[in-house]
Amino acid sequence: MLLVALLLLSSPMLLAEGQSFCSNTNILHMPNSTYMSNLNSLAKALFANVTNSNSHSANGTAGTSPNKVYGVVICRGDTAPGNDCANRLNKVLDAAINNNASSSCSSQKNITLFGHGYLAQLRFSDQDFISSFSNAPECTVSANLNPLPVGDASEHFNKLFYKMMVKLTDSMVSKTIKYKTGEGWLSETSQTVYGLVQCTEGMLPEACQDCLRSTITKREQMVGSGQMGGAILGVHCSLWYQTGVQFFAGHPMLSLSMPTPNKFWIWITIGSFSVIVSVSWLLIHIWIKTERKRERARYELQLLSIAIQNVLNLWRIEEGNSGFSLYDFAQIKEATDNFSSENKLGQGGFGPVYKGLLPGGLEVAVKRLAACSVQGLLEFKNEIQLIAKLQHKNLVKLLGCCIQGDQEKMLVYEYMQNKSLDLYIFDSKKRAQLNWSMRLHIIDGIAQGILYLHKHSRLCIVHRDLKASNILLDSDMTPKISDFGMARIFSSNAMELNTTRIVGTHGYISPEYAFDGVCSVKSDVFSFGVLVLEIISGKRTTGFYPYDGKLYNLISYAWKLWRVGEWCQLVCCRIGNNHEMMERCIQVGLLCVQESAEDRPAMDHVLTMLNSKNVNLPKPKQPAYFFVRSSLLSSEPEVPSSNINISITLER
Repeated sequence: MLLVALLLLSSPMLLAEGQSFCSNTNILHMPNSTYMSNLNSLAKALFANVTNSNSHSANGTAGTSPNKVYGVVICRGDTAPGNDCANRLNKVLDAAINNNASSSCSSQKNITLFGHGYLAQLRFSDQDFISSFSNAPECTVSANLNPLPVGDASEHFNKLFYKMMVKLTDSMVSKTIKYKTGEGWLSETSQTVYGLVQCTEGMLPEACQDCLRSTITKREQMVGSGQMGGAILGVHCSLWYQTGVQFFAGHPMLSLSMPTPNKFWIWITIGSFSVIVSVSWLLIHIWIKTERKRERARYELQLLSIAIQNVLNLWRIEEGNSGFSLYDFAQIKEATDNFSSENKLGQGGFGPVYKGLLPGGLEVAVKRLAACSVQGLLEFKNEIQLIAKLQHKNLVKLLGCCIQGDQEKMLVYEYMQNKSLDLYIFDSKKRAQLNWSMRLHIIDGIAQGILYLHKHSRLCIVHRDLKASNILLDSDMTPKISDFGMARIFSSNAMELNTTRIVGTHGYISPEYAFDGVCSVKSDVFSFGVLVLEIISGKRTTGFYPYDGKLYNLISYAWKLWRVGEWCQLVCCRIGNNHEMMERCIQVGLLCVQESAEDRPAMDHVLTMLNSKNVNLPKPKQPAYFFVRSSLLSSEPEVPSSNINISITLER
């Protein structure tokens, strides 16, 4: 029989304060041992996995027998995934350890923690419970509500509960997101019953369905047939329900037998409302919604600030000699002349960027985080975790950062004298400064930097926001890739990731990422292909250009010209006469922007094609985003479009 160690942190919406459930055992003893060392290592790895995969759960193992540890961690589906979930799990484990640090209990190798306050649970064992999909040990809890009277009301409640939970289970198991919420109407008591079911992410549909079906049938004996609220929490699947109070976040995903209002009273209500009442209701609604958003933003900012501080602490301990520095605010303030407008280099989504001069004559670029920016904090944390560990001549060097209290957060980079690539290729005067050899040098440098990220760095990294404004140029016009706020780390065996949050810039995002949320190294290859066409043509990818009486976007325009052998019309101004190499570069660019990710070459092959004249290039297929418009103004040379940064959330 497993010893269950329970951590109870009560939730005001589901549990009464101080209520205990499952067992009176609340001791978690973790003596110094190989097993517990493996357990702690596994817990950190699982928390990191949850963060990196932006998910709600993770499982894995650590160590070897007899001290091998199996573990599963999971947050409830209606909480925020990724970093927020990892923080919840970490707090549950820390609270359990700190609460029982003085215990003299003997070592236990089977540990299960349910933290209702954080809506998170963890299980560790020396036995393989992961592959067996065993849901034991299961924890039950009943809400502090008056039970239904015995009789018809209780019977109707039980029927509604069973019907709703089965429907939630059946409609959820085949989905990627392994949780679902619902509501049902109990007409006998005129109350709404709310429910939530969840399985561990990655669980097979059949196993998830069997697990939940078994749990649903146990409710009457485990929670009590008359209880109007409660939960059964297991290792692989769980369910929650409550009458009268919606305990989960967001709108119910499924509604069952909800009442339809009487039309007569609807018309009476509509007729009774005056303009003043309507306006008042709208203002109150806007105020409440705004306050909720502000509260959520404050909470997320607090969590991110804690996470950033943890990252910096690790830098102090582990990377003391890496060249990454922590600057004083007064030092940065003096270097930028108190962030004067004369030293301002530009303004991005992250915040303003200033030129600075440090003691000793070192020129730097300082990105100052805009106050109260959740997205900015995410990018700040991402950059100090990623780019500070990357070293390559074609990547911008992050020298360090500066943090002053809760308000000031800055990143300090090496200064690029020639600023960004877009200021040259899209400017009618400056573009003439870039001859063909310089443009080829820039194309090759960008490709070398991307190849390093994909293949030769310690981590496989997909940038996800490659564009002309993120390519900086030093005094020798050597290109350096910058802005790693959107970058993602790939594990060594992962070819692609699926995500519901699409980030990047319109015109540079690959079609499989934009429409299906599938991100891979081929996403960066697509962006590189767009960059090549922009560098050669001096035209923006978001513009429309006339050909044969119609308007085409840049990718389609380049493909049409290449197919009929008129590719010379694409080349910007008089940049040289190396026609063979120009044609080769255009063809490589078109190979990189093909519709299918599988057809696009990897970056090492791209470099081979660019640098070896002996390599025969395949013919590119029709590219992605083949947009055509009727030309209303045939004399207009081009119809430009704005360069728009986008962040899309896809619901699947």
